[in-house]
Amino acid sequence: MSDSNSQGYDTFGADVPQIRTLRVEDLRASLADGWADFKAAPAFGLFFAIVYTLGGIGLYFGLIGAGEPFWFIPVAAGFPLLAPFAAVGLYEVSRRREAGEPLSWGPVLGALRGHGDGQLPVMAVVVLLVFGFWVILARGIFAIFFGQTGIGYETLGHLFSLAGIAMLLIGTLVGGLIALALFAVTAFSLPMLLERPVDFVTAIITSIAAVRANGQVMLRWAGMIAGLLVVAMLPLFLGLLIVLPLLGHATWHLYRRAIAVS
Repeated sequence: MSDSNSQGYDTFGADVPQIRTLRVEDLRASLADGWADFKAAPAFGLFFAIVYTLGGIGLYFGLIGAGEPFWFIPVAAGFPLLAPFAAVGLYEVSRRREAGEPLSWGPVLGALRGHGDGQLPVMAVVVLLVFGFWVILARGIFAIFFGQTGIGYETLGHLFSLAGIAMLLIGTLVGGLIALALFAVTAFSLPMLLERPVDFVTAIITSIAAVRANGQVMLRWAGMIAGLLVVAMLPLFLGLLIVLPLLGHATWHLYRRAIAVS
């Protein structure tokens, strides 16, 4: 894409890279390129997807075994928040294919450390904290509507009561706002931290600026991600074996279209 559509930002004194204008066609092209990456190197995509999927299945059976199936609802709703970090290895696969570099497990797994400056792990901590905050907030919302009511299998029936429906509506609204905020923070920051030796604050500022500059397109992208992840999680998370690699690789290609090469 031509740099004639680039925009410069200088937020809080940070030297933010040039941001390009995205179009709906860029979403389609990124998905196509992501699918091509997955087909070319399926072992990497399946590996990271299996790890992520097993995490979801483990949470499900863990909560069932603890007699608290209700909490799987907010946990499952927040589980996609962890997807961007789970896809870091996929970004590296796409980056290497783009650069014509050889693919091997050492460098791909090593990409999870970033440039060794601690910036990428810090972003992982940020994502985990947001996920934990969402679970705590979900418990607070439950307490507002159900007070000291015990949480167990009988709670599932309460979801269809007036209080339960109101709780789900409020929880969905609050969760959606948190997910949208985290989406703006991580949409391009993780690929950027993988590619460039920048600090995580600059990466976050750049990501937010790029999302803001391409509001309508990025909202559509966020909706596509949410829809695909929800559908993929329904059959016991197994759909993630395809959807996670596709979205992970596609995110890298969308990043390359949104952020000008330094």
